[in-house]
Amino acid sequence: MRHQNFIDREKLYGLLENEAPTEGELNEILNKARRLKGLTLEEVARLLCVEDKLGIDKILDTAHYCKDEIYGRRLVFFAPIYTGNACVNNCVYCGFRKDNLQLKRKVLTMDEIEHETQQLLRMGHKRALLICGESRRNNTDYMVEAIRRTYAARDEKGSRIRRINVELAPMEVDDFARLKAEQIGTYVCFQETYDPVAYKEFHPAGTPKADYLYRLTVMDRAQEGGINDVGLGVLFGLVDYRFEILALMEHARHLEEDYGCGPHTVSFPRIEPAEGTPFSLPENIPHPVSDQDFMKIIAIIRIAMPYTGIIISTRESPAMRDELIKYGVSQISAASETNPGGYEDESTGAQFTLGDHRSLDEVISMIVDHGYLPSFCTGCYRKGRVGADFMDLAKPGLIKEFCKPNAMFTFREYLEDYASPATKEKGLRLLKELTSSFAKEATRQRVEATLDKIGSGERDLYF
Repeated sequence: MRHQNFIDREKLYGLLENEAPTEGELNEILNKARRLKGLTLEEVARLLCVEDKLGIDKILDTAHYCKDEIYGRRLVFFAPIYTGNACVNNCVYCGFRKDNLQLKRKVLTMDEIEHETQQLLRMGHKRALLICGESRRNNTDYMVEAIRRTYAARDEKGSRIRRINVELAPMEVDDFARLKAEQIGTYVCFQETYDPVAYKEFHPAGTPKADYLYRLTVMDRAQEGGINDVGLGVLFGLVDYRFEILALMEHARHLEEDYGCGPHTVSFPRIEPAEGTPFSLPENIPHPVSDQDFMKIIAIIRIAMPYTGIIISTRESPAMRDELIKYGVSQISAASETNPGGYEDESTGAQFTLGDHRSLDEVISMIVDHGYLPSFCTGCYRKGRVGADFMDLAKPGLIKEFCKPNAMFTFREYLEDYASPATKEKGLRLLKELTSSFAKEATRQRVEATLDKIGSGERDLYF
């Protein structure tokens, strides 16, 4: 089945010709956003036109409010496993492009995937994102086996990956059904750019990557294949970021209207330098996004799509990542490697240059210093609170009853099994403070008892 294009290029660019809102209009839009019901496409377009510092500060403040109301102080951690960098595409911005002769290519064996997984487990990770170049070698059969080996891996403490998300090339409905049968969490695929004209320019070769519509409608096929949660993404720097945000809003609306649930997550990487890829150098990026604009982007998406998870990778610097947590980011990778075999010190070619090289423990230490709660929780996936069912709990605020305790439980596991002494000390203090903050005595007692069980050696406890 060939799905239809739901992106009206001319309409979206036309919305960007409007003037920025007056102070009164801005306040009206932001007051609406504080009711946590989201914003219309037209309202988002007006916010995207705000350029003055006072207006941007108001947007950031509103985003901070919305994030705290929905997510509290939780921040979910994960790490990618790159299974291969062989690729049939020639995307001009990517280090994996097939014409990059400087890149050392590698597709991991199943044993190597297991070893990479064990390295993540030894850091304390519980959630993994499997990702690879688009290659005939990385077909569905390969990825099914990779998922199985990743789930099967154990470290010396007996820890395992509890949820695998995948970022893979577009595929057919039957392929998605096979992924669903392997108990994946979220299926992620970046559109890269929603502008069909620019898309052709930046993706000159590769099947099916060069097919704009096939990529655009991949989430339709994922939903039809039984995937409950999908993750959208764009690569900033290719076209006007304001167009991309409006197009992403339209994609979310399409999924909501046709399948009853919008995206579970959205990702917003900026183009970073990659070996053998001149296009990715700062002076060659067509539409670079400044740090100020990047913060505005994150804040606007948080208030426009309040219940959608926002992901920031280690492309960004430590300072930027630490700042963005305040304004909307709810999931971050940590201690990442973007080359296959990177956790085993394999010197293969990476997809892009990393900005944050801190260890997982260092990032968690920083998070705790800022009063945030690190989470490795996978309880909702395993309890079936996914897709529309998750949103039905999230929108009236009921999901908090599960998320905060489950985050605390997984953090206690990390502190007992993997944290440095200094991080463990401050982390236990944080958990004590959070335990006392529960309004309901029954909940507080239940949380306290479960934390004590984990401290005594029990694992994988969740509501």
